[in-house]
Amino acid sequence: MRVGAKTGMTRTVRRADLKAVGEIRRSLRELLCPRCPRDVAEVAELLITELVTNALVHTDLGAEVSATLDSGRLRVEVRDHTARKPRPYVPTADDGTHGRGLFLVEELADAWGVDPLGGGKVVWFELDRGPVLG
Repeated sequence: MRVGAKTGMTRTVRRADLKAVGEIRRSLRELLCPRCPRDVAEVAELLITELVTNALVHTDLGAEVSATLDSGRLRVEVRDHTARKPRPYVPTADDGTHGRGLFLVEELADAWGVDPLGGGKVVWFELDRGPVLG
């Protein structure tokens, strides 16, 4: 793949199908492995896991996941069918693992956001940490 070329993946995840989270991680890893530095790929895998898990745990109709790699920038979008906007918060030690997903996205992504979408929303992040390799 040459620098500047665009490539991506799209997956649909059924409601409450938490087994699909691992499959999405593997698909993203396959997309990024020959094209990105390892540290970028590892962060991307962690963040896509958090967003997909949030969509499956906090919504009722599943999600659509897409990842696009273009000129060294990765953009991941998770679309769901719930208009309720997620809010990150700083978890306390007593929270266990609850609440860390969006906090991690906020801390590790170069950019992220939530965009309303008719009858739902898109939660997205971008990583822009070096050139596409290939």
